[in-house]
Amino acid sequence: MDKSVSHQTTRASRGGFIDSLWEGLCSLRLAIITLILLALTSIIGTVIEQGTTPEEMAEKLGWSLGLLKFLDASINAFDMYHSWWFLSLLGLFAVNLICCSIKRFPQVWRNVREPRLIADEGFFRSLGNSYEAALPKGRLDDVSEQAIGFLRSRFAAPVVTRQDGAVHLYAEKGAWSRFGVYVTHLSILIIFLGAMIGNIWGYKAYVNIVEGGTADHVMPRGGKEPIPLGFSVRCDNFEVEFYDGTRRPKEFTSDLAVLQHGGEVLKKRIEVNDPLNFDGITFYQSSYGPAGDATFRFRVRDRATGQTVEVSARQGEHVPLPGGYAFAVTNSTENYDKFGPAVQMHVITPDGRYGNPFIVMQNYPDFDAQRAGEQIFTLTGMDQRYYTGLQVAKDPGVWVVWLGCFLMVIGSFGAFFFSHRRLWLVIQAKGEGVGIRFGGSAHRNQPAFALNFDTLKKDLATALTDKNSQAKEASS
Repeated sequence: MDKSVSHQTTRASRGGFIDSLWEGLCSLRLAIITLILLALTSIIGTVIEQGTTPEEMAEKLGWSLGLLKFLDASINAFDMYHSWWFLSLLGLFAVNLICCSIKRFPQVWRNVREPRLIADEGFFRSLGNSYEAALPKGRLDDVSEQAIGFLRSRFAAPVVTRQDGAVHLYAEKGAWSRFGVYVTHLSILIIFLGAMIGNIWGYKAYVNIVEGGTADHVMPRGGKEPIPLGFSVRCDNFEVEFYDGTRRPKEFTSDLAVLQHGGEVLKKRIEVNDPLNFDGITFYQSSYGPAGDATFRFRVRDRATGQTVEVSARQGEHVPLPGGYAFAVTNSTENYDKFGPAVQMHVITPDGRYGNPFIVMQNYPDFDAQRAGEQIFTLTGMDQRYYTGLQVAKDPGVWVVWLGCFLMVIGSFGAFFFSHRRLWLVIQAKGEGVGIRFGGSAHRNQPAFALNFDTLKKDLATALTDKNSQAKEASS
């Protein structure tokens, strides 16, 4: 006897725990808590740039390196969207949505599939919108046909039920709007699924390609091992345009070519916000920089003889000149004090002595003639190769996310801008006349429905009164 009681008690406590767990997973409180936690983590992910290192963030933000290393070790703060706890939060929120939908959907389905066709007096009293009237003269069947025609033309075709000498009419519109919230729930789950697909099978990376060079691997942000593309990308040309008088880039573009199976399959000029897409991988124009030292072209004229030579030089390189002289470029700029490209250089005499440094400007070819030197230098051009910096993104779940967004728009419209509106009308004989009882409800936006119901009841009373008056006159 004691064992049986103990077994029943254990089973009851187990059932109580499962019921409590189920109610907790279905609760609105859990949904609010998980949403708040997800919002807070998103703020952290915005402040702390993902894919970087503690050292980089300490230099950028000026925070304590020890604190940033602690955050990295404890919550994986520099790659938290892939961390177990963030994915667990998403999973908990998804479970909460699923449980809420499972709990409430059957009742909504029954309300739509098996609506209440017959309204009794108690049900009418529970409605917030109702109307009752009596027609002193009239036949039950005539009034019923008139009411059916009115509902069909002004609202929706009614379901007719005859019971206990009364005619019950039921009409509804927008029943499908009750499912809008579940479409929204489904859309959130689909968006989560797309995000997880992108996190698992996608990546964000970068690559720098020198003009004329190619790349078939990219480096993941925060990763160490390069990722093969499965094809090659070549940079045929890079161009940068600056704002007048400044070194601030106005626009920079890259001419890219995709190479696969030994041939070109795609070419495109990309710029900021106009990327290249190929094989599910997107290349965004992100940055640029000089690739190696520039090459400077000079025209050098001997002041005494007038002899002229054309020479090229790189920064730091000693270039020989006629008569045993040489020169070297020690510094350069593409815009010297808003006067355009310029170099700093010095001449080396035949006995190896270094002369004083001087400046030669490309936009002023006669500027160096004012210097009392044996040679007159004219800067005719600067050739600087650049590399293009590309951000590379692969997200195989992006179309799943777009599907979820599309469903969210549909579900939100159904849930917030439409409502399930229902009307009940009971017609029964009362003495020589007919009594009517009219009521309605909406599952959302009751004030708007109340205004619509007031108009319907007035028009119904007018229609029934006018038609019964005409029928009475015709019978006379």
